[in-house]
Amino acid sequence: METETIVPAGKEEKSLNFIEQIVEKDLAEGVNDGRIQTRFPPEPNGYLHIGHVKAICMDFGIAEKYNGICNLRFDDTNPAKEDTEYVETIERDIRWLGFRWGQIYYASDYFQQLYDLAIRFIKEGKAYVDEQTAEQIAEQKGTPTEPGVASPYRDRPIEENLRLFEAMQRGEIEDGKMVLRAKIDMSNPNMHFRDPIIYRIITTHPHHRTGRQWNVYPMYDFAHGQSDYFEGVTHSICTLEFEVHRPLYDYFIDQFSGPNFCGLSPYGPDYRPKQREFNRLNITYTVMSKRKMLQLVQEGLVAGWDDPRMPTVCGLRRRGYTPQAIRDFMDRIGYTKVEGMIDQGLLEHVIRENLKETAPRVCAIFDPVKLIITNYEGEGETLTAENIDGHDELGTREIRFGRELWIERGDFLEEADNKFFRLSPGGREVRLKSSYIIQATGCEKDAEGRITTVYATYDPDSKSGTEGGNRKTKATINWVECRSGLDAEVRLYDRLFAVENPAAEEGDFRDLLNPESLKVVTAKVEGALRSELHAPVLVDGIEQENHYQLLKQGYFVVDPDTTSEKLVLNRTCSLKDNYLK
Repeated sequence: METETIVPAGKEEKSLNFIEQIVEKDLAEGVNDGRIQTRFPPEPNGYLHIGHVKAICMDFGIAEKYNGICNLRFDDTNPAKEDTEYVETIERDIRWLGFRWGQIYYASDYFQQLYDLAIRFIKEGKAYVDEQTAEQIAEQKGTPTEPGVASPYRDRPIEENLRLFEAMQRGEIEDGKMVLRAKIDMSNPNMHFRDPIIYRIITTHPHHRTGRQWNVYPMYDFAHGQSDYFEGVTHSICTLEFEVHRPLYDYFIDQFSGPNFCGLSPYGPDYRPKQREFNRLNITYTVMSKRKMLQLVQEGLVAGWDDPRMPTVCGLRRRGYTPQAIRDFMDRIGYTKVEGMIDQGLLEHVIRENLKETAPRVCAIFDPVKLIITNYEGEGETLTAENIDGHDELGTREIRFGRELWIERGDFLEEADNKFFRLSPGGREVRLKSSYIIQATGCEKDAEGRITTVYATYDPDSKSGTEGGNRKTKATINWVECRSGLDAEVRLYDRLFAVENPAAEEGDFRDLLNPESLKVVTAKVEGALRSELHAPVLVDGIEQENHYQLLKQGYFVVDPDTTSEKLVLNRTCSLKDNYLK
């Protein structure tokens, strides 16, 4: 799978993607009486990741664009893996992305209807109870070029099938001992038609909504299309791996729809949902497999589902990605029928472009050394700095200035050549950002020869914003006043994996983790961030993120671990954009 090259979209009007073309054609032809209804159907067995967001933007976006409805439906047909925790996080993630559903449904809403349909299938000779093992059933299905072998239970009498299926539901049969299979065609070139399993037994786990009411549960291919039908979905949009399932989706709709459907649909005998597929999202330097992500969490290789290195929605949120940036990213990569790999650099490019216009600037010193201005007198003063240079509409902030400051160690050299323009003894002038011009006069070192203190003098008539402050220097450096500044734990996140496509590599994917994906440092930060020392603010149950550009360091977000005693910042991305290169 090759990495796609996506050029950031300009301001020109975008053409319709192929799903939108299908929808507009249906509207023009009056299909389903011009009604548009979609659904987003996650299984509540894990946290949503950025791949799901592509489907969310499609499902909800189509409904928004064409004045339709998008419902949220939880595909909760496997109680062994599902939990209300996942239901709640999925709802929260969708709200955070800025989407609102019409109604919430569950596949479990239709368990009785689906069970009744299975009974009808059995009575019509279209389903049978099979007692073979999963391995035997898989072996007898054949290959795409060789027909399958019929199960020895395929021609069981209808009465016996009914009795056994009802015994399965009563909990009288052990898990894995029996399944219900649709009787279709064991020689069909589409392997999904070779008597697919439509019900299995699960007695070991209560269902998160129905408890112990059910001991048999429908399979995805049997439940999904019928759920669409019950709800009135017009466009059932999913990813390309379900394209081979579409004929079976249509087959079940054919069996249950129309005049013989017993009036279960209020949309008339001519109504039917149609499934359409688009390419899923694969992105470099990460994995999209729920199973692999679960391994990372359970084995403590990441700090949880919301670890900022994870591709989960909650991880992206904690990393500092904004809903606007994520939705813009989805708009730029588009929807096609061709699978590909998207460069993670595009995602970083988009959030960088977003935060460049919105994130207030503050100073932070990562490798501090003390600067003492020997000719400065008094208790200090308050200066004013723009939140974002050149954006007066975004306001200003107050910064404290005084005799003792923190500066970056790399901004001073005791002995420098003529290519170094920052602080060095010898009369070179350097501006402290948004304040005064200074000149270094010397330094102090410890026993190991490491510089501990830099000394300088300042020009009191060179304050930024005054007439004397217009004097130009070849360098401007950042600083934080010692008394008003505060310490912050800064988490420097990088890509989770060291290789571009970990899913394509041989061996254990965990061996491919990037050992440099997280570094933690303590930085001196501007006193303006003292206002962040509180528990996260919740709006509609969602933590509100505060974003900043730490000057010359990158874009950062305040982490929920922040308390009244400790400020924690996560790096969203660096300032440098290598994507287009």
